[in-house]
Amino acid sequence: MLALIAVFAVICALSPWSPAKAAKKLSFVSDAEIENTIRVYATPLFQAAGLDPSSVRIHLVGDKSLNAFVAGGQNLFLNTGLLMRTEHAGQVIGVIAHEIGHIAGGHLSRIHDAMRDTTAQSILAYVLGGAAAIGTGRPELGQAIILGGQQAALRTFLRYTRTQESAADQAAFRLLEATNTSAQGLLEFFEILGDQELLSVRHQDPYVRTHPLTFDRVEALRDHLSRSTSARALPADYSERHRRMRAKLMAFLNPISRTLREYKATDTAIEARYARAIAYCGCGPGQRRAELDKALALIEGLIRERPADPFFQELRGQMLFENGRVAESLDPFGRAVQLQPGSYLLRIGLARAQLENNDPALLASAILNLRAALLNQPNSASIWHQLAIAYGRDGQMGMSALSMAEEAFLKGKKRDARYHAKRAEKVLPRGSPAWLQAQDIQAAAEEKKE
Repeated sequence: MLALIAVFAVICALSPWSPAKAAKKLSFVSDAEIENTIRVYATPLFQAAGLDPSSVRIHLVGDKSLNAFVAGGQNLFLNTGLLMRTEHAGQVIGVIAHEIGHIAGGHLSRIHDAMRDTTAQSILAYVLGGAAAIGTGRPELGQAIILGGQQAALRTFLRYTRTQESAADQAAFRLLEATNTSAQGLLEFFEILGDQELLSVRHQDPYVRTHPLTFDRVEALRDHLSRSTSARALPADYSERHRRMRAKLMAFLNPISRTLREYKATDTAIEARYARAIAYCGCGPGQRRAELDKALALIEGLIRERPADPFFQELRGQMLFENGRVAESLDPFGRAVQLQPGSYLLRIGLARAQLENNDPALLASAILNLRAALLNQPNSASIWHQLAIAYGRDGQMGMSALSMAEEAFLKGKKRDARYHAKRAEKVLPRGSPAWLQAQDIQAAAEEKKE
């Protein structure tokens, strides 16, 4: 159940003009802990830039290459490869500051000019993630899938000029100064990119190709550091957050043998035991059959040390759920939500376990959790799908039909959306908010019939 501790949803970028020529499949990683870590790092920078942190969406792209970009206004994308390549939190923060610099500099306005191109329209639709979702009824596949473009087109579309890169650097310097944070991490990341520039173009990571690095930019950063008075040490927990993030990505994305080489049995650090627990649970894609006893022993040891850590509770729930012990998974999933009630991913995980348990007494709680998740992800077709199931099992057929209408509309199935909305309208109390919602869906679907 990858929607809990980590959702590794493979999402294909299907080219509307030539599906056969579409580039490699894209993956989005939805992970409550990693998204929380990135948001903790980024929030002071968002605030310094005058942005509402809650309005900025963070997207984790499951790709080994180094890349990060912003698109469509307030959408921040980070590759897992970049996160794993960084050596400490300061480097991640430096990259985030630079990307926010593009937002502050208005560099995304050129996207509107590019919209004249059909390819650009498709790419923008993809990066915004605002339309059809995979309707499998599995929360881990609840990310939006859009008719996107080929990788070469995406790189071209998101490529920044050297002038924009320098301007984003200057904005990053100001943001880092405003938060009393050293830009040393950004310089270290530039040095990593400097090594990349020695490679042939075909072997370079996308960040180098879309964010041209120059001698002048590096010198400007060194000059800034020579004059900067920012010397605040990062909060003590930032380092552990970074180590745990890297350990989690390593364990979920790689075969168990590689994880165990990296985090040996003699290593008793928290992140090492965490990584081994994930590796033994067999939760990652392509991993071998779980060694559940070893996995549970490790995670239960971590829980004894950190009983208030929601993500350790979440992992224990995932281990039990994925190994068929659904009823036992309810307690750790429930504890995770109690400890981190604002996490929509934890809510989805608990709701899924409640539905899989097939206990009518849990349906009201499952509905509550799914509706709470929708407050954060109102355009998730997958959450609406799960909600339709929960309402249907609870005998609330009008709300079930309304949820199916929302799901169909988000997936671009206007005819189905109208059909389910009309069903809902007939059952729901006339004039109620849900009844009005059903009418709104019908009106919106009529605007552009299939």
